[in-house]
Amino acid sequence: MKIKNTAIALITTISLCTGQLLAQKSNYSELIAKSANNIEQKVIDWRRDIHQNPELGNREIRTAAMVAKHLESLGIEVKTEVGITGVIGILKGNFPGPVVALRADMDALPVLERTPVPFASKVKTVYDGNETGVMHACGHDAHVAILMGVAEILAGMKNELKGTVKFIFQPAEEGAPKGEEGGAELMVKEGALENPKVDVIFGLHIIAQVEVGKITYRPGGMFAGVADMKITIKGKSSHGAEPWSSVDPIVTSAQIINNLQTIISRNVKITENAAVVTIGAIHGGNRSNIIPEQVEMLGTIRTLSESDEQLIFERIRQIVTNTAEANGAEAIVELPYSSHYPVTFNNIELTAKMLPTLKKAAGESNVILVPAETGAEDFSFFANEVPGLYFNIGGLPKGKDPETSAPHHTPEFFLDESGFVTGVEAMVNLVVDYMEMGK
Repeated sequence: MKIKNTAIALITTISLCTGQLLAQKSNYSELIAKSANNIEQKVIDWRRDIHQNPELGNREIRTAAMVAKHLESLGIEVKTEVGITGVIGILKGNFPGPVVALRADMDALPVLERTPVPFASKVKTVYDGNETGVMHACGHDAHVAILMGVAEILAGMKNELKGTVKFIFQPAEEGAPKGEEGGAELMVKEGALENPKVDVIFGLHIIAQVEVGKITYRPGGMFAGVADMKITIKGKSSHGAEPWSSVDPIVTSAQIINNLQTIISRNVKITENAAVVTIGAIHGGNRSNIIPEQVEMLGTIRTLSESDEQLIFERIRQIVTNTAEANGAEAIVELPYSSHYPVTFNNIELTAKMLPTLKKAAGESNVILVPAETGAEDFSFFANEVPGLYFNIGGLPKGKDPETSAPHHTPEFFLDESGFVTGVEAMVNLVVDYMEMGK
């Protein structure tokens, strides 16, 4: 979403007013900072335990049990099996006020870990018919541990809280297995934001390319909407020595892949928003001298506005169908195929109101406005229902070049655990400050 000058002006005005308001309210920030430092090692220990025992989406049984046990030990009301393996904790403060939700995702990825840490995952499983390792290669283990720490601190502040906190531990952020529902979308469908009805929701993501102690944010579109696609090209098989007897789905697929790249270069107004069309997998044939009957391709689309998504979807269907027809082949386009997340949109007014809180938690110079990202987040399903604010915290060791840090979703993915305390402190402060403001 394009952020206009008026939105930036609104951020500045509301931030200044909010900062003045908070200065007049009871200030818990020193207590929160001390509590976050005191609980830091517990958060690290929880994270290492979860990291060593990762579970794929909709299979987070051990993680969910660990979370539920911890919340119950704090006297927090617990609901389990929401959205298959999701856990919800409800902490009612001593005073009436808004319902503030905090969300952490729990699932790992089908990645074989290659980090040298002593708590590296050795877990193996079968995924999509293939044996693979299982690894927390995106930081969800840290998210769970951070929110467990936040819950412990807020439970200790129950008598001072002016409202209710709803802790949402969500499965399958990376997408449910094919044929299953899951993630934030299913939790919303099953009432995660109701009983009590949530007024506002906050979430965070730790980033391996952002230095520890820093927070990055963006009002409006923070993460892209995403949809995956499957394209099947049906042709006619023949001997590789007689291609004139075939309708070659491989040549057709090659033309389609090249033609799809013109959508971004020729159809999308890239000066307004970024967008991505990627083919990530292509399967066809099994021998050098046989032209196969069929080729299958898998791809992903990333957009930062609904209008761009509609445009790209339409152009993909046109290009694939017409290119196949021109070659005498048949095309089947499944779009979306197995997952579809909307844009993760940070409520502009809420972002402005809470910006002083983020700066208080991390230090003004450590809170950085950043461009939108083409990665996706199913936090968007929550933020589509109630005002939401989603931000990043740093997991890159101080002084390390972010270009040399292993990307998320890779076997070498690594986090500096000293960054966790920033997340704990930020989330607790967001709850307390928002409650002090009231609805």
